[in-house]
Amino acid sequence: MADRILVTGGAQRLGAELVRAFARAGWEVWCHYQHSARQASELQSELRQAGGSVNLIQADLSRQDEVLGMVQAIEQRSGPLRAVVNNASQFTPDTGMDFDPALARSMLEVNLIAPLLLGRELARQVNAKPVTDACVIHVLDQKVYNLNPDYFSYTTSKLALERVVALQAQALAPSVRVCGVAPGLMYLSGPQDATNFERASRINLLRKPIDPGDVAKACLFLAGTPSITGTTLCVDNGQHLVPLERDVMFVIDDLFKEAERGQSKS
Repeated sequence: MADRILVTGGAQRLGAELVRAFARAGWEVWCHYQHSARQASELQSELRQAGGSVNLIQADLSRQDEVLGMVQAIEQRSGPLRAVVNNASQFTPDTGMDFDPALARSMLEVNLIAPLLLGRELARQVNAKPVTDACVIHVLDQKVYNLNPDYFSYTTSKLALERVVALQAQALAPSVRVCGVAPGLMYLSGPQDATNFERASRINLLRKPIDPGDVAKACLFLAGTPSITGTTLCVDNGQHLVPLERDVMFVIDDLFKEAERGQSKS
């Protein structure tokens, strides 16, 4: 029997890379989506044609009843999960001076409460029907180790989730391992254009864009290594070690202008 995993937000971007990686590694993958039904269906067809096992499930992660209903539906249709990757995130720009409390609560529901619930439900399943080496992987952000005040509510929710990695590992042991992975900039984000992204994606120690496939490989490694729990891997080319006062997309153009001015003076 194949190991069974749920990937939230699995239809696009990093989520799709995660679904591909686990399906190609022989896992039975449940790909969660909310609005991206077409992309999820296309991904499912792609991987099934290649021999992968991918099922689709829709849920609004801001609603507790839908989160719990999703886990129950998977259990009834396929059996207990062995792993969950909490990849889905709500990502909306705001600041500490203008944040909307309702929007902040919504981000906390999706980015923090849903991952907590999915970890709890995985542990419940494991305690009822033991499986080998169950684990939860929380997808974080290099921002949790390199703070700046942009995307204020999003960052707050990810900071809380980063602390959850250790706390939930303690709470769910020995039934379930809990790990984190903290990627850097991988895709166009918010108001960013292609030129800005090309420049910003190289503001890290290795001076090159981050490969989303490497993040997926890191998650596969964490899911398949029984001795790791309560810790987070940074997969960001060292971006978290390059401090900036604001999010990189907002300062990159100014940085390049300053560099060009310096070169023209020399």
